[in-house]
Amino acid sequence: MKLVTLAALSSLALGVAACQSEAEQQADAMEDTVEQQADASAAASGDTVVALGLTERQLLDADLVGADGTELGDVEQVRRSGTTVEGLLVEIEDSNPDRYVMVPLDGLSTRADGNDTDVQTTMSAAQLAALPDATLTSN
Repeated sequence: MKLVTLAALSSLALGVAACQSEAEQQADAMEDTVEQQADASAAASGDTVVALGLTERQLLDADLVGADGTELGDVEQVRRSGTTVEGLLVEIEDSNPDRYVMVPLDGLSTRADGNDTDVQTTMSAAQLAALPDATLTSN
């Protein structure tokens, strides 16, 4: 029974992929690349604090929240110029299609959320949405 279910799921996944446009497939591939780059960078930095008193892994696990704690997005990548962290690549919450913006470190702080730590911004959801789209790169 499990083999039929797995085969059905595999077939469904292939059908969904076939229905995606070329642009959607490229966007998905780019998102996967960005995620792989972020994971590799976090592994390389280990327990080193990189920004806001957090390690890269902690930043990647963080949500971006507003002053009232409302989730505004997910941190997807730490952006650097050389070894200096310039900002965070954030996927805006509930954007469809997914939208990514670069949020500068200025105005960011940390906020405890149980056992997790979120990154808090002074920007509103509207101000965040007004930021230009970030460039996703594969290198």
